[in-house]
Amino acid sequence: MIAKTFGSAVHGVDAFLISIEASTLDGGTGFYMVGLPDNAIKESIHRIESAVKHDGYVIPRQKVVVNLAPADRRKEGAAFDLPIALGMLASSGQIYSERLEQYIVLGELALDGSLRPIKGALPIAIEARKQGFKGFILPVENAGEAAIVNNLDVIGVSSLREAIDFVKGKSEIPPLKIDTREIFFDSLNDYTVDFSQVQGQENIKRALEIAAAGGHNVIMVGPPGAGKTMLAKRLPTILPPPTLQEALETTKIHSVAGRLGSDAQLMPRRPYRAPHHTISDVALVGGGGVPQPGEISLAHNGVLFLDELPEFKRTVLEVMRQPLEERQVTISQAKMSVDYPANFMLIASMNPCPCGYHNHPEKECVCAPGTVQRYLNKISGPLLDRIDLHVEVTPINFDEMTANRKTESSEEIRERVMQAREIQSERFKEVKGVYSNAMMASQQVKEVCEIDEVGKNLLKAAMQKLGLSARAYDRILKVSRTIADLAGAERILPEHLAEAIQYRSLDRENWAG
Repeated sequence: MIAKTFGSAVHGVDAFLISIEASTLDGGTGFYMVGLPDNAIKESIHRIESAVKHDGYVIPRQKVVVNLAPADRRKEGAAFDLPIALGMLASSGQIYSERLEQYIVLGELALDGSLRPIKGALPIAIEARKQGFKGFILPVENAGEAAIVNNLDVIGVSSLREAIDFVKGKSEIPPLKIDTREIFFDSLNDYTVDFSQVQGQENIKRALEIAAAGGHNVIMVGPPGAGKTMLAKRLPTILPPPTLQEALETTKIHSVAGRLGSDAQLMPRRPYRAPHHTISDVALVGGGGVPQPGEISLAHNGVLFLDELPEFKRTVLEVMRQPLEERQVTISQAKMSVDYPANFMLIASMNPCPCGYHNHPEKECVCAPGTVQRYLNKISGPLLDRIDLHVEVTPINFDEMTANRKTESSEEIRERVMQAREIQSERFKEVKGVYSNAMMASQQVKEVCEIDEVGKNLLKAAMQKLGLSARAYDRILKVSRTIADLAGAERILPEHLAEAIQYRSLDRENWAG
């Protein structure tokens, strides 16, 4: 007798359907798994046998063949334990139900029949609805993220026994329902950090507000203890809340990577990732034997913070150049190619020199001649070219630190950022793939960032007197456009250009002394 169940597997951040056919045959004994399973799937017979016996059923003492179709695509992981177990029991006549072909089923079995969580529940749930299935049976820990998908019955079970009883109709488990609007409302101001906690550093706050408003990348240069990391941690609190589509994209990536945790649902906040400078190329961009998203994809629709940028390996920094430009990363291997989205804001920080006190207002730099330039040269020009704002951070004095002045909250700043983003959404509504000023191509910069003669003369004089490089030109115009949007101005005015020019400190030929 042949029985069929359905599972699913993830390729990149999308899922594809897998048909699991189990056949019990006379004329021999043994268990045969075909369809390119990996070792974790091949070993499933031992987990299944223990779990089935624990619940009072038996493994057929006949020849059992299990086929995972399509047979030419490799399958990985232990999530197929549950559909294989149900298929084997159905093929031997121990259970039968039409529900087996109405639901996608996934779950890893423990030896006592309990279920362990799986990866990729959200993209699989999206695929289940797309393929017209009635529902999705999966471990109860993953039910929350799958239930985000509407028009799909998500059945969370904790054991093989519960799954069998539901399939046979002996018990009814109500589908889990999630109200995504409630999740968004509850999390809007659910941050433990806020810009109101920061005394002083008004110029840095202003730079981060501009970055958030236009989606610009930022590098902060300053001595140790000046507050670079503290300010970077607060950047997500002033970013506009993600749209439902952005939240789904972000949740899918974290689901595939297994980073959501138990009982997780939709990720209503923009991610903030801060990898250590010892990170490897693969950990940053993704890949591995079984391709997984890297830190730049986990930061999709959010912030990637690289502290002490020159301390990262040169190869690690260079692999970011293409994702920063294309806003996605492609992992190519001999047998497959996987695309992961990587639309993130890069926020970097660094000391101005190895000792940390070059250009410090009070302390003296003790680095040898030429050391500062060699330190800065660890960051390549092409990477620096993709960073719009260069911000010098100076330490605050005692009076500023102890002042009781009321400072703006993140909510107040976020309101201005959201208004600027709305202007950009209207501006680029007809342009595919462009949602903010930072994403403009050179041709769009010419069309959108027109300046008058006064502005041209100001920019020309700045480039000559400050020794700004040619690559600074487009960046200054993009940032100027964002400053104008924050001010609600239709055109870029000279004061907007003047403010943007000051954010190109690393382009000045004499910056390193």
